[in-house]
Amino acid sequence: MSALSEFHLLSVLAQEMNMRKAAERLFVSQPALSQRLQNIEKEWGSKLFIRSQKGLSLTPAGELVIQFVNDVIVREDKVRESINALESEVHGTLKIAVASIVGQNWLPQVLKKFVNRYPQAKISLITGWSSEILKTLYDDQVHIGIIRGTPDWKGVKIHLFKDSLYLVDTEITRVEQVLDTDRPFIQFKSDSNYYQEIQDWWLRQFQTAPKRTVIVDQIETCKQMTFNGIGYAILPAITLNGAEKNIFKIPLLDQQNQPIKRDTWLLGYESAFQLKQVQAFIDIIKEHIEETEVQ
Repeated sequence: MSALSEFHLLSVLAQEMNMRKAAERLFVSQPALSQRLQNIEKEWGSKLFIRSQKGLSLTPAGELVIQFVNDVIVREDKVRESINALESEVHGTLKIAVASIVGQNWLPQVLKKFVNRYPQAKISLITGWSSEILKTLYDDQVHIGIIRGTPDWKGVKIHLFKDSLYLVDTEITRVEQVLDTDRPFIQFKSDSNYYQEIQDWWLRQFQTAPKRTVIVDQIETCKQMTFNGIGYAILPAITLNGAEKNIFKIPLLDQQNQPIKRDTWLLGYESAFQLKQVQAFIDIIKEHIEETEVQ
């Protein structure tokens, strides 16, 4: 048994903390997995996992070994990526971190094209707030990140698109009608810069706070509550596909009477852009943007 296969076995055990689930992922029987773990523990000269009815738990020695194992696996992935980059076909894993709103509404069409064109490539996808996406880039967990807003980033930056912000409701047809309704302003939790942008617009427009506010944790929840007439919301165009029925969309305007828009950026370090799977993904993004602009 090679050292790397042992390391992958330990990594799966540490992720699952359950012998049955780990055995299923590794396509081995539980007795075989148990025997292999015993052999590995003999080689390390220490107990790595403690079994109980609730599952597995790491010993102090196990924590040290798993940290070492994960470091080696990360280095292995980087070596494999470098080797795959030498080949003509697109292989390897494309590691992306994407702002949730982009991952839910824009990215699926791009990924569909990517997986159809490059079936040998794999995809690892993380979603979250834009601030979280930046952290994954700083921590070198992903190759590229796609965020909303204006990034403070010293590496490679590619602007993808802008989309407008709308006040959305089933009843309100003019912005000033907000002051007359008793239904709540539905807001979704977001990065502070987006929240601040909405606050600035609201205070410029009305000089007073909303009568009632409902805060939800997901933009999709906010959207569905709005579409069902519970209240009104401010939503970016990326979440509105044009097929909404009986929905009024009023564009937000800035102090120059121009539509307020949100930017979407692709970020990464220069070294990541040398990988073939990253180059291929960016090419497909550019194709997709050109196609959607023509439509």
